[in-house]
Amino acid sequence: MDPTPADAPTPSPAPTEEPRSLRIEDWLTVIAMGLLALITFANVLVRYFTDSSFAWTEEISIFLMIVLALVGGSAAVARDQHIRIEFFCQAGSAARRRRLAQLGAACTALLFAVIALLSVRVVWDEYRFEETSPGIGVPQWWYSIWLPVCAALITLRAIGLLRRRTRQSDAEYLAGDEPPAEGRP
Repeated sequence: MDPTPADAPTPSPAPTEEPRSLRIEDWLTVIAMGLLALITFANVLVRYFTDSSFAWTEEISIFLMIVLALVGGSAAVARDQHIRIEFFCQAGSAARRRRLAQLGAACTALLFAVIALLSVRVVWDEYRFEETSPGIGVPQWWYSIWLPVCAALITLRAIGLLRRRTRQSDAEYLAGDEPPAEGRP
């Protein structure tokens, strides 16, 4: 016989479990890293056996590294793990700490919104003047279009973080500010 009664509530998921939407950056990171590794490995093999290399690999690798940095930045913002000066952020009352977290999220949103807006101008100029990449001659805007897109997505993640921090009470903020449980990064 089952020791738990039939009308017992089912346990809710652990509070540290991340929503599914935060896994988008994880998958984009895995895809970018996998492509980067494959392209680099293929170029090394070709260079080793033929004493020449693929011309396109350097451009694609640089593009993937930039995308990787932007996606990693988005993941850090979404999880509220971006760089901060702990001396200021962890000192003081719960209300002060929450307000600093809100200020940090607002500044991050503002910064990446400005980057998105300014980089749209760069992409437009590259498109208008028909700039091509130096290595393989494709339009340069094919690479740079992703900067305003990723910066806008980071802005949205920062706005979401700001909304979460604004809706939290001081006690909820402090509870979510605890170090992760053992076994989790």
